[in-house]
Amino acid sequence: MGAMREEVARLETALEGASEERQGPFRWLRGRLEGAEVLLAECGIGKVNAAALTQALLAAGARRLVFTGVAGAVDPALRVGDVVVSRDAVQHDVDVTGLGYALGEVPGTGTAWDADPALVAAARAAAAELPGVKVLVGRVASGDTFVADAATTERLRRDFDAACTEMEGAAVAQVCHRWGVPFVIVRSVSDSADHDAEVSFRAFTEVAAANADRVVRGLLRRLG
Repeated sequence: MGAMREEVARLETALEGASEERQGPFRWLRGRLEGAEVLLAECGIGKVNAAALTQALLAAGARRLVFTGVAGAVDPALRVGDVVVSRDAVQHDVDVTGLGYALGEVPGTGTAWDADPALVAAARAAAAELPGVKVLVGRVASGDTFVADAATTERLRRDFDAACTEMEGAAVAQVCHRWGVPFVIVRSVSDSADHDAEVSFRAFTEVAAANADRVVRGLLRRLG
């Protein structure tokens, strides 16, 4: 699953025996990719869109979930095209500290949701095959905002120890956690989440998305 067309288009082209399925307003394709039966979907941007489609996919029988696409770098060592594989995911725009909860903690649910170790290992191994690409297993920080200033990026690094930031992954993680379904988030860096983020995002989304797609396909091959 990805949020934008650019993040799923290559995978859709490679899908074999694709057939369309619908549930209410949601649409996805069922087919085979790298020998695995998959459901491939585009959720739209933002946490609510991501959570809603995740719920629909899990209700349709998805047993594991891989969320893929591009992200802004928070770790200063990351460059455009590098890959982050989620160790866990947190919602950086949740703040109930006034009631005594930790920053980012969703009351009654948790602060961060751990990715599945087997999926993380498979994604990391697949990413390691990309030439000249740094691979980092770290925290994905999600929120309903496109981060485009250095001060916010520094706050995400300081408060959450985030590796990258995007707008959907932690919502997917939270729904998967509630269902008891394994997940992993695979993101490739399109920008540095600073004042140049918009320009970089528009220029490098295709490059970054292509790297993320390669990791997903390699992950599927490893899962058999």
